[in-house]
Amino acid sequence: MTFVFLLSSCTDMKQNILTEQEKAEGWELLFDGKTLHGWRDYNGTALTGPWEVVNGTIQADGEGSDASGYIVTDKQYENFELSWDWKISKGGNSGVLYHVVERPQFAVPYVTGPEYQLIDDANFAEPLEDWQRCGVDYAMYLPDYSKMKVNPAGKWNNSKIIFDNGHVSYYMNGQKTIEFDAWTNDWFARKNSGKWANAPEYGLAHKGVICLQDHGYPAWFRNIKIKELPRKSKEVDLFNGVDLQGWDKYGTELWYVKDGLLVCESGPDKQYGYLATREYYDDFDLTVEFKQEADGNSGVFIRSFIEEDVKVNGWQVEVAPKGYDTGGIYESYGRGWLVQIPDEKENILKEGDWNTMRIKVQGDNIQTWLNGEEMVNIRDEKIGAGQGRIALQIHDGGGIKVLWRNLHLKTL
Repeated sequence: MTFVFLLSSCTDMKQNILTEQEKAEGWELLFDGKTLHGWRDYNGTALTGPWEVVNGTIQADGEGSDASGYIVTDKQYENFELSWDWKISKGGNSGVLYHVVERPQFAVPYVTGPEYQLIDDANFAEPLEDWQRCGVDYAMYLPDYSKMKVNPAGKWNNSKIIFDNGHVSYYMNGQKTIEFDAWTNDWFARKNSGKWANAPEYGLAHKGVICLQDHGYPAWFRNIKIKELPRKSKEVDLFNGVDLQGWDKYGTELWYVKDGLLVCESGPDKQYGYLATREYYDDFDLTVEFKQEADGNSGVFIRSFIEEDVKVNGWQVEVAPKGYDTGGIYESYGRGWLVQIPDEKENILKEGDWNTMRIKVQGDNIQTWLNGEEMVNIRDEKIGAGQGRIALQIHDGGGIKVLWRNLHLKTL
């Protein structure tokens, strides 16, 4: 009788709760077992389906598609340990995504956030490539299949993701199956040569919402819990003085290295051009030196993203000829000037000589200095919600040539 009692107690273990130890360690539940409080549609403000709570689980009803059926957490997460239980219907397909960015320009979450793939390999209706199979970092990294023990459709599994300042580990039923470092040369080579070659912002975000996917098949989730990990600061030289490694060019204008300097110059098309960091930098203190050899209409974009082709969306710290607000803040494709500099500060710019610009961005606060003099100090809610790349700009119209050096950044 004792054995039967113990077995029954183990089988009927309570779900969707935290132990006192887990609470002390900083874990939080993302699902209370009763409601979908804290979840909503991707790019939405409410939850419209196809999800519901059934018997202490979050159930995907199987009405979603590639274009719809995604729900996300209200809160964004940066560095974390995420654990959840899941089971899937026969032949089913689902997934958990993280660092998902919400913007109207992104119709679906998977063009921004990496996915831990959940799929019934054995019964899926179509042949699967290795990068589509259960437990993969979708279209990027494959697991060690010798350690992969996945229970069949209809049975519960446990998965875990640890994202610690770019070091990533995936687990399946207690076994570590994948380990890699995000934003390395290897990571970018995979991103740029496969499914994500035409998704310029895929996987770049350092923070974002957690997303569950209804991909047209019923799936169930429970015991979804997360523990946040601390951010580590680092110092980076964005320009190595030799080549454009670490940067992506957009447009036909000219970007090249000469005599250890980074040169931007108008090309024959005389259009806008951008040189953007391949990584995101959200909170940072950046110092950069520039010299305007001709015209000088340029700028430093912050928390920006590539919307399409040569369309960069974000905020610009102005670099321009004297009289045109160098150090001011301009919002592209939106509100225009957020703040221009006072006329008496225009003479701080040294024409035809080297200038030092300092840009500090932290939360909703942005500060700029030119040659040691403060130019701007503002708080802005939209800037606070933004994230993205640093990008140098060539303005349209032609005749522009600006030299850059000593681009040094410290993350905050």
